[in-house]
Amino acid sequence: MNVISIRRALVPGVAALALILTACGSDDGDGDTGTGSNGGEIDTSVTGDVSVDGSSTVYPMSSTAAQLMQAEGSSIQVKVAQSGTGGGFEAFCAGKTDISDASRPIDAEDEVPVCEDEGIEFTEVLVATDALTIAVHPDLAVDCLTVDQVVELFGPGSKVDNWKDLDPSFPDQKVEGFIPGTDSGTYDYMAADVVEHETETLRNDWTTSEDDNVLVSGVSGTQGAVGFFGFSYYEENADKLKALEIDGGNGCVAPSADTARDGSYTPLARPLFIYVNNAKYNENAAVAEYVDYYIANLEDIANGAGFIALSEEEYAATQETVAGIAG
Repeated sequence: MNVISIRRALVPGVAALALILTACGSDDGDGDTGTGSNGGEIDTSVTGDVSVDGSSTVYPMSSTAAQLMQAEGSSIQVKVAQSGTGGGFEAFCAGKTDISDASRPIDAEDEVPVCEDEGIEFTEVLVATDALTIAVHPDLAVDCLTVDQVVELFGPGSKVDNWKDLDPSFPDQKVEGFIPGTDSGTYDYMAADVVEHETETLRNDWTTSEDDNVLVSGVSGTQGAVGFFGFSYYEENADKLKALEIDGGNGCVAPSADTARDGSYTPLARPLFIYVNNAKYNENAAVAEYVDYYIANLEDIANGAGFIALSEEEYAATQETVAGIAG
C-alpha cells in the first residue's frame, strides 16, 4: 500500500472500517470476492492502475477508498495525489489522470473547454458535504465572525492587520494568516462563494500552501493566527485549533455535520466531488472497479475520513449518476 499516502491519523480508522466492511461482505469460498462494488462484492481478479489527483480536501476519501480495496484483497494499484482542485483539473483535462478530486465544480468557462479540446468526456459525481472551517490559534479570544467580517478579513486588499481592526471588542493582537494556494478549490470557494469579490481572489499578503497540514501547523503554532480548510482537517487537529462560529444572519453557528446538512452553517457548507473520465471508466476495468467500490461504500468512506455523508436522496442520485457512466 505504499502508493497511497493517507494522513497517519486516519489509518486506524481505515483498518477498523476494513474489518467492518469485510464482515458485512460475502465470500463464496473461492477467494474471488469481498465487500465493495457491484452490489457489495469486489472482484479481486481485476488488476491495473488508477490515477487520482486534485483537491487536498477530498484526498482523504479517495485515499481511504484505495486503502480499503487493498485491505480487502484487491491488487489494483491506486495512486492518489493532491495538487489542489485547479491542478487536478489541469492534469485531468490533459488526459493524465483517470479521476479528479474537487472541492468545487469544474469551471465552465476556463476548465471545461480544455477538456473538450482534448476530447475528455467526464461525469461529475457528488461524494460528500464539507463545512469549510475558519480556525484560529486556540488562545485567541475571538469566537464568532459575521460573514461581513469574513469578507473584510480575507478579501483582496484587506487592511486588517490586527484583530481590533475587525472589531473594537476583539483583542489587540496582530493577525497572521495561513490560507490555501490559488490552485486549491478551497481557495476558489472562499473567494467566489463567500467573499464574492469580482476578481474572485483573496488577500495576497499571507502565507499560502496547497497542503492543508501546512496551514494547520501555521495556525496552531502562531499567536493571533487564522486560516481556513476542510472540516476534517479541523477535526483531526481540534486539540490545537479553535474553530470560529459564523453568523450568516441568524446568529453564530459552529461548523458540524448537522449544521452543514440543515443549511444553518451558511455560506461555508459546500459539496465535494470526484470527476470520472468516462472513457477510462469504460475501457479500464481497474478504474470502474475503484469507482464502483468507492460509491458502494460511500457513506462509510465519508464518515471514516471525517466528512459529512450524503442524504439518502443525494446518495440515490449519485448512484444513478455513476450507473450512467457505462457506455
